[in-house]
Amino acid sequence: MRVPLSWLREYVDLPATETGRDVQAKLISAGLEVETVEHLGADLKGPLVVGQVLTIEELEGFKKPIRFCTVDVGRANGTGEPQEIVCGARNFAVGDKVVVVLPGATLPGGFSISARKTYGKVSHGMICSSDELGMGDDGTHGIIVLPPETEVGKDAIELLELVDEVLDIAVTANRGDCLSIRGVAREAAIAYGLPLRDPALLDVPGPNAFGYPVQVSDPAGCDRFTARTVTGLSPEARSPIWLKRRLQKVGMRPISLAVDVTNYVMMELGQPLHAYDRNLVQGTIGVRRAAEGEKIVTLDGVERKLHAEDLVITDDRGPIGLAGVMGGADTEIADHDDTENATSDVVIEAAHFDQVSIARTARRHKLSSEASRRFERGVDPQAAAAAAQRTVDLLVLLAGGTAEAGVTEVIAPTTPRTVRIAADHPDKVAGVRYGRETVVRRLQEVGCDVYGNTAAWNASSGGGGRATGGQDELIVTVPSWRPDLTDPNDLAEEVIRLEGYENLPSTLPKPPAGRGLTARQRLHRRIGRALAGAGYVEALNYPFVGEQVFDQLGLEADDPARRVVRLVNPLSDEEPALRTSLLPGLLAALRRNDGRGSHDLALFETGLVFHPRDEQRIAANLPVDRRPAEADLAALDAALPDQPRHVAVVLAGAREQAGWWGKGRPGDWADAVEAARTVAREAGAELGVRKGQYGPWHPGRCAELTVTVDGAERVIGHAGELHPRVLKTLGLPARSCAMELDLDALEQVGDDTPQAPGISTFPVATQDVALVVDAFVPAAEVEAALREGAGTLLESIRLFDVYENAEQLGEGRKSLAYALRFRANDRTLTVDEASAARETAVALAGERTGAVLRG
Repeated sequence: MRVPLSWLREYVDLPATETGRDVQAKLISAGLEVETVEHLGADLKGPLVVGQVLTIEELEGFKKPIRFCTVDVGRANGTGEPQEIVCGARNFAVGDKVVVVLPGATLPGGFSISARKTYGKVSHGMICSSDELGMGDDGTHGIIVLPPETEVGKDAIELLELVDEVLDIAVTANRGDCLSIRGVAREAAIAYGLPLRDPALLDVPGPNAFGYPVQVSDPAGCDRFTARTVTGLSPEARSPIWLKRRLQKVGMRPISLAVDVTNYVMMELGQPLHAYDRNLVQGTIGVRRAAEGEKIVTLDGVERKLHAEDLVITDDRGPIGLAGVMGGADTEIADHDDTENATSDVVIEAAHFDQVSIARTARRHKLSSEASRRFERGVDPQAAAAAAQRTVDLLVLLAGGTAEAGVTEVIAPTTPRTVRIAADHPDKVAGVRYGRETVVRRLQEVGCDVYGNTAAWNASSGGGGRATGGQDELIVTVPSWRPDLTDPNDLAEEVIRLEGYENLPSTLPKPPAGRGLTARQRLHRRIGRALAGAGYVEALNYPFVGEQVFDQLGLEADDPARRVVRLVNPLSDEEPALRTSLLPGLLAALRRNDGRGSHDLALFETGLVFHPRDEQRIAANLPVDRRPAEADLAALDAALPDQPRHVAVVLAGAREQAGWWGKGRPGDWADAVEAARTVAREAGAELGVRKGQYGPWHPGRCAELTVTVDGAERVIGHAGELHPRVLKTLGLPARSCAMELDLDALEQVGDDTPQAPGISTFPVATQDVALVVDAFVPAAEVEAALREGAGTLLESIRLFDVYENAEQLGEGRKSLAYALRFRANDRTLTVDEASAARETAVALAGERTGAVLRG
């Protein structure tokens, strides 16, 4: 919500010395999020005056139309002589009043104006457009043409209100009242302790039988509908400068007088309105739910197929508007340039619609409007009649219309909302003693009616145990413009924010003994620290994916990862499902950072993935006034999808930087495998690594990651280099690598109990062995055979060399050299014992993998 400070001052007598920054600080202290303060015209310097075009000469011989004009600027140029100006715009004529900037002036952006020769003429200044003055879009896309009655030579800076400060407020979903100047003015008045001149306090005539006929068939969707009629609008009437400028300052484009007035009143009072061309409305105006499949063409020119839950405005033909969202084209007010179809009689609608219904309609049709933004956040129902009256008054004043005596008001019976609150409840919430008087005063400032009820408080507390020394019950009637105040905590928040969040003491909570992180939480933190220590940077991504990503990753058609949980209301239609893998989000982050110049990347993420259950269940609504039973929680968990936690890494570019210490090296598949081993070490699990092939990984550089569960080997992830086809499809750097594994499965088989290393006092016996195997035999299988064959004396085994030479080893053969360390806990091994263990290991490797000792 953009709030011009000049408009705000109309309703609150702010001190003249208060700047936009000062007001921003006050409103922030009161709980509003004022993001910026825009200084309009901060670098604007005159002379900027009103001029009248005297002559126009068309200059020939140029690529675009150029005009040489003489303009009367009065005595503003010091001589009274006509000002000669070259201009390329075409939307003005001789006799028009325009805005002229003279030499010596400075326009927004630091653009200095001086006399200069152009197109063969000397231009002494410039005729200005709204964009050049920083005014925003006025709909003309050309020179500003002022009303004929504007005085020549008048200061245009003052006339066009070019110097102002505008507060840009991020209004939260519960504060719909602050989507209006009235609501922000109320907050400013409270913050400064000043009275508010409420623009909604108008004399409004009561309803009568002469108003335009209205039939509300759905009072739950529309509990209030006010209709007023204004006739005899002048087709020549235009929005005055002050009204246009205020609309531009709040970010709206002037369109035509009738539409501008309704937009102006909406921004002023927060009540959305709609004006219908009375001559185009046929019969009674109605409010009902749409029939499934009905159609309407809205003001944006789009034909929309309606849903049975949509609330619509109708006449005898059918729908003429989406209630609270956008009007229909059939009853559109004609643009002021369309004199042939000029609107002379209008029906003003000021209604109050159900928040949820409007929000759903706006999202269903992907049609967010200024009106729907307000209705779905809460509009003051009591302001409808005042807003209609304000609109009528402005149309009569500015367009020479006549207000008909008929007033239509259809109102569903409602009662004010009341909330009972203990007078000391805000004290308990904030941990600060405010006192009863402060609580009552602050609630009254918000607009609440507050009554005491000591007897009721004593009764509710049992009459004993709670002293009545000021700790009575308050009965609070909530104002109509604050539908978000529904329970005692809401009222407590109002007291606390107005007393100042900055005044709350900082008190650290005292957790009960024996509480803290669970073993699972500690493991996740250790893994994060370990990966960060290994040079990876954590990247948190949204858990949403589009199903086309599975094709991009090269997954098989029957891959279980393609079974997804689809969202009913996704944030984006392009990503309507929950992820089954962490890789799509991480690879997107890798691509985004690489595209912005960061080419050496190592990213990791731990997070949940989601798999649908075979049996679909509907979750029951759990009670909120007590802890649900264990059976209820179990039933809720059973209705949710499986949500295992995964860990994944991606890396590209250099793994070790080059420098004086060495040449550096690029990241490769081995780094991805090592990341998996790092995770396994933190979990205290034994991770198996073997050759594999899956989805996005390169078939020759992919490792399967396995664990043993109940004696059976289980694949829990993959690591390695990504397939070139996947890299090209996703736009990733060449030779990018990735790893992903199931962290829950790793945790299940792991034992993270700290183990002290065993230290032997006996020396180690080292035996090296070089085995020749077929090139396709994985080194991991050879190592496993050696480890098993060596028996309990083997302390460690390490592959230290891989050698391939067709002349020496034969075609399709390779040599694997291992260092074996043997040690006994109770004695020094002899050479014969170590050699025997070595020979046994070699024999088993030969039996299983066909390995032979290299000669």
